[in-house]
Amino acid sequence: MDSFTFQNPTKIIFGKGTIPQIGAEAKTYGTKGMLVYGRSSIKKSGVFDTVKKSCAGAGVKIVEFGGVRPNPVLSHTRKGIQLAKKEKVQFILGVGGGSVVDCSKAIAAGAKARGNVWDFFTGKAKMKDALPVLAVLTLPATSSEMNDATVITDDEETKQKIGFRDPALYPKVSILDPTTTYTVPLQYTAYAAVDVISHLIEGYFTCKDPWTPVQDRFTEGQVRTIIECYERIAKNPEDWQGRSTFMWAATIAWNGLVVAGVGAYGVPMHMLEHPLSALYDIAHGAGLAVVIPAWLSWAAKKDPSKMAQFAEAVFDIRSGSTAKKAAKGIAALKGWFNKIGSPTSFKAANIPGSDIPRIADNARELALVWGMKDYTKAVIEELYRLCL
Repeated sequence: MDSFTFQNPTKIIFGKGTIPQIGAEAKTYGTKGMLVYGRSSIKKSGVFDTVKKSCAGAGVKIVEFGGVRPNPVLSHTRKGIQLAKKEKVQFILGVGGGSVVDCSKAIAAGAKARGNVWDFFTGKAKMKDALPVLAVLTLPATSSEMNDATVITDDEETKQKIGFRDPALYPKVSILDPTTTYTVPLQYTAYAAVDVISHLIEGYFTCKDPWTPVQDRFTEGQVRTIIECYERIAKNPEDWQGRSTFMWAATIAWNGLVVAGVGAYGVPMHMLEHPLSALYDIAHGAGLAVVIPAWLSWAAKKDPSKMAQFAEAVFDIRSGSTAKKAAKGIAALKGWFNKIGSPTSFKAANIPGSDIPRIADNARELALVWGMKDYTKAVIEELYRLCL
């Protein structure tokens, strides 16, 4: 166990019928806010009207800003920043999935900045302040509703997909009503499941501490929980237990709790995936399903012990040597990704293998921004070849 400081200030309001509380919560932070959302899903579901009615009832004026893409982009974020400054809004309210909340955070940061918001992502500038962010979550996957991170793709010049963190980006309040996820298509639930698993296992497989039983058992149990929840949801999309448990598990997977005490850790699977969704606009979870088995296989060749532990705890694989158990565990996870309809190769994701040098260049730039110097272009190309 390493030293750590854990503080998560986000207020979570969880349960059926909780969305009408957003107006009273928002009024704490001002009487004029920007409502950030994606396309038409929240309007079809009625969430949009519920949020607006609640805000109006609390005396809060709303400026609308829609059109956030599943992989939010810098050009659209800049438009949101301009609107937030022009309208002099006092807070940002993201209503939707993780991409909407990420975009909301970037707008909140840019609205208080004089310079280029992208400089925060590349590390060229340090964020000093941000508008308060609130969220109404309708698609659980990223934990953005309860963490201090945001991820945006530069669609203007570099085609880089980069995230950065700052304590000012923790949402003040996030409302989670699992019934809003009943209409989420099963395929997007599958991608969300992969995303949540990736958040759980990054620190699990990359931390240097040799004995982290608290965090290990939390991770292993949560991965099993996500798999079990998905199976329930696949049988009945309106399974309350499946949807509610999935939603809460997704939130706590990347809110800082699971890695508290593991010491330094890396995020190589996210580093490998970001270029895929940036360059080919595939779902983040789909890209992760491609790179996770490849990275695990590569890492297990160096030391299969942690993967063997994961195989035992998650898939009950007990027979064989450490190396064989590790290989079986990777195959079991990859097989589950395939079972739920996520691509596990470049071919399945319609990514040309001939593009590997280009993709690796993109990933190498991200690795440098994130301080992952051991991931040279040669290493990254080797990893991508395992994805073919």
